[in-house]
Amino acid sequence: MRKPITVNQPYVPPGMPPLDLSGRITSFFEFWPMWVLYIPVVLQWALLSLRYRSLSLPLIANPAIPLSGMVGVAKSAVFEVAGAKARRWILPWQLYQVTDAEVEQQCLVVKRQLREAGLGFPIVAKPDIGCRGAGVKLLQDEVELVGYISSFPVGGCIQFQQLSEWDAEAGVFYVRYPDEPRGKVTSLTLKYTPYVVGDGERTLGELIAADPRAGKLLHLYRSRHAANWDRVIPAAEPFRLVFSASHCRGAIFREANDLINPKLSQSLDKIFDDIPDFYYGRLDLKFKDVASLQQGSDFVIIEINGASSESINIWDRNAGFWEAIKTLLQQYSTLFRLGHENRKRGHKTPGLLALIKAWRYETKLVKQYPHDD
Repeated sequence: MRKPITVNQPYVPPGMPPLDLSGRITSFFEFWPMWVLYIPVVLQWALLSLRYRSLSLPLIANPAIPLSGMVGVAKSAVFEVAGAKARRWILPWQLYQVTDAEVEQQCLVVKRQLREAGLGFPIVAKPDIGCRGAGVKLLQDEVELVGYISSFPVGGCIQFQQLSEWDAEAGVFYVRYPDEPRGKVTSLTLKYTPYVVGDGERTLGELIAADPRAGKLLHLYRSRHAANWDRVIPAAEPFRLVFSASHCRGAIFREANDLINPKLSQSLDKIFDDIPDFYYGRLDLKFKDVASLQQGSDFVIIEINGASSESINIWDRNAGFWEAIKTLLQQYSTLFRLGHENRKRGHKTPGLLALIKAWRYETKLVKQYPHDD
């Protein structure tokens, strides 16, 4: 006879603070359609466009990259303009554009490129143009590389990136004005990848259903883990439900603004001193532990997201709806102000047609990407 089902103690990777799942599981708006939250932003955009006499000022908030990184911009764009000092903080990466050649032949090319760059398996593969974790996979070997390339759209570009030695992760929002020597960390949010822990008796599906949060998000996991759904997970074995710590894929976000301190800010200032004309965005970091992060050491950058990136503390379960709206409005107000400052420095605004074309291109690509982990 089976033991009564009990809720697992949440598993967290080394370096992360314990995860409290008592109380509220999600905010009431956390999984609403995104467009609902952005209605006020669209209205504000229209008003600010009248004030600043430009519809597209946010698109030059980060002159370092096309469209400030709003949409349809390669993830590697910021990496490419980073200097040698900044690159020391970025996990090494390599780009490969998929062709219509035989997959086996392409894999040989990729393996040679990775070898020459000092990279190898396991390795993270992600679309160079994409959003919200679409198509991100951890590839363990050549067999998985073949499968990934064969399911990738021809002409699309893959970013292969070294797997971090640390699993602890955070999203850090950074803003810096062109005429100021230092920037500001405006938010810091811990990103918990969801796990369930096996008990040697229940199947993966049963473990997920018993989890206080994952059980409410079965639609995110059932098809993703169909092959293991009825498999009994060994006792004490953590099973990772997603690889990419993206909110829309079930990752758990906890605001941690209390971790922001001068040492972390100073480290980021030094990094962005070496990334000219980039002033606004969210860094996704892997770090050793909280103490090291606060010291501004022992962390690596896996992504630097531009103008469209969100201050992800709005997805904390305790965030209020109007608080989230206020945060979004403040972000886009900042983008207009930055765009205004950069226009005075001589940067020209692109037309909205360029934004629409980039959005259509990205949307088309995302639909063709491989199933992500």
